[in-house]
Amino acid sequence: MRVSVKFCLLIGLLLGLGLVMVPLAQSQQEKVLTIAFDAGDLKTLDPHFAAATQDRAVVDMIFNGLVRYKPGDITVFEPDLAERWEVSEDGKVWTFYLRKGVMCHPWGGNPGYELTAEDVVYSLRKSADPARSAYAGEYTGMSFEAVDKYTVKITLERPLSEALMLPKLADYAGGFIVCKKAVEDLGDEAFKTHPVGTGPFIFESYSPMEKVVLVKNERYFRGAPKLDRVVVRYMPDVSAREYGLETGELDVIEGPPEQPWVEKMRAKPETVVDIFGPGETAVLHLNMSKEPFDDLKVRKAVAYCLSRAEVRAAIGEAISAPLWGAVPEVLAGGLTREEAAVAGLLYEADREKARWLLAEAGYPEGFSAEVVISERAEYLLPMENIQAQLRECGIDIKLKVVDHPTMHTLIRQDVNPIVLYVAWRPNADVFLTRFYHSDSIVVVGKKPDTNFSHYTGIDELIEAARTELDTELQVLFWKQAQLKLLIDMASYPLYIKQFVYARKPYVDYGYELKSTLALYPQINELTDIKK
Repeated sequence: MRVSVKFCLLIGLLLGLGLVMVPLAQSQQEKVLTIAFDAGDLKTLDPHFAAATQDRAVVDMIFNGLVRYKPGDITVFEPDLAERWEVSEDGKVWTFYLRKGVMCHPWGGNPGYELTAEDVVYSLRKSADPARSAYAGEYTGMSFEAVDKYTVKITLERPLSEALMLPKLADYAGGFIVCKKAVEDLGDEAFKTHPVGTGPFIFESYSPMEKVVLVKNERYFRGAPKLDRVVVRYMPDVSAREYGLETGELDVIEGPPEQPWVEKMRAKPETVVDIFGPGETAVLHLNMSKEPFDDLKVRKAVAYCLSRAEVRAAIGEAISAPLWGAVPEVLAGGLTREEAAVAGLLYEADREKARWLLAEAGYPEGFSAEVVISERAEYLLPMENIQAQLRECGIDIKLKVVDHPTMHTLIRQDVNPIVLYVAWRPNADVFLTRFYHSDSIVVVGKKPDTNFSHYTGIDELIEAARTELDTELQVLFWKQAQLKLLIDMASYPLYIKQFVYARKPYVDYGYELKSTLALYPQINELTDIKK
């Protein structure tokens, strides 16, 4: 059928005037990014409890902090919900001035509302409450006050340097700000699967053991996101994730920290592999409250039986580096190889010495122990290698493999004599406080957290460093604490690994990806699909 030129001009005019509508599917295709994680399900979307990668990644898209780590570069802090802040001369009073017009997401028929100082104070008090937060220990000695609608004052019992204070208020862990009315309306339990924040994406739905769906926040204060939706999939089978990426069902996938996998994916067409830092430390925590690990000789036998090089070979040397102390040397106060060597605390593999120590401790034939471990490759692969190494010394570790959220629950219930934990923390104080301060001992501590070793030997050093404003002396305290940990062999530092993800080349994160604390390539308002 022939259409006249006049008719075409008429339609063009009507389109320009908005009098003829074209179906959305024809005029603009919805941009949906689908990312799959190596996990069977989420554990919680309450940001003050989120610890596993698949949880942190989702809350990262939903919530903001008063300040934030610059996307792609954790060495730089930027304003986030706060436009600016001031610190008193004595370092005890921090005042934050909030952005105006930041909107809390809608929920349950509520259209949302403007975030104010009242929400920030409520959120920080929640973070400081051990019954409502896994990160309460970081807010000890702080009080929070709404000076006016857009001003928040935080008063400290003891001064903190900016290097220690800002991470507590950043877009990470307890620093995420929740919306008071939403939490009170939904209740803490429902909030775990229906989060409400101020971030670039709004929670839409959760399908257990399958996915979470987020939609763009049109009212986001940095501008509406370029993506319309983000679908977070839970897929513990790496082959299924690979197939999904190959077919285009998935756009980004989490990969196992294994060099062969990196090489295999790099060889595939239309596939980009991202390896980025700062990585996560892998540490073997020895539970000093459980026999036979209450014996120093047994703990040292474990250390001398293990080879970091063998563990790294199992996961990929190109994507890992040896770890010599509880704090990685990339952070201020981190322990170097040279410092551990000078102190005679490298614990280089010596299995004959390990067997002798076991005999001295009364275990000439060795012993056995059961350890719960996650099904995730980043935990299971190194733990299987550790199991094989310890067997050489007569230590028979029987592994009970469970899904990732279950492992996190059980180890916090103190079921394991040995805990392999993979994590990153923003500074030396947080590493040492969370894992080794007596208040942080799982179950029985004043503020139970992740002290799986039940260690109590460096409280004074941690606290002295925390309030020290002389940077050089502060660093010395942190290093001394780590040497004491090695002397007592409360934990054996293994390696620090980087993150490994694969994506389609049309995925543009919107920034240069060098490092992130969010445990995944952050998806924000700048992320785009460019097909």
